[in-house]
Order: sequence, then C-alpha cells, then structure tokens
Amino acid sequence: MTPKPNNNQYALNLGLAGFAGQVGCITLLIVFGALFGGLWLDGFLRTKPLFTIVLLIGSVPVTIFVMFRVALSAVAKIKPVQPASARPVKEENPSE
Repeated sequence: MTPKPNNNQYALNLGLAGFAGQVGCITLLIVFGALFGGLWLDGFLRTKPLFTIVLLIGSVPVTIFVMFRVALSAVAKIKPVQPASARPVKEENPSE
C-alpha cells in the first residue's frame, strides 16, 4: 500500500527548493562578479591583491542583503490556504 501524497507538503518542498536554488545562483553571481571585477581592476591598476580582496570581502554584506530581499519577495508571494475545517460553514435559514 503506497501512502497518499500530501499536495501541500509537495508544494512547500518545491517552493523551498526553488528558493534555495535562486539564492544559490544569485550568491554565485555576486561572488564571481566581485572576484573577476577585482582581478580586472588589479590588472588594470597594477595593485595585485588589493581590489580582489576588498571586493570579495565587500560582496559578503551585499550577498546577505540580496538574500534578505529575495526571501522577503518569496514570502510575499505565499498565499495561505485555509484547511477545510477552518472554512466558514454556510448556515441554512430554517425560516425560509
């Protein structure tokens, strides 16, 4: 006997996986952008490790801020679903 799938749990898991993937990709883009930008600036200005280190350290608060904003936008898109027991029951009027 196979267990009955829980659609709400499946949707939650799918949403969390999408959120984690989005945050991971954005983090990689910011870190690689800081790395390559720092390497380019160091090569252009001949200041070997200075800009690479500064930009990589500076990418940490930027990444945290972007993750926070992405999390807020994901939470704003969540639409709560009322369970069947919490929905208002239509009362019949016996006087009609």
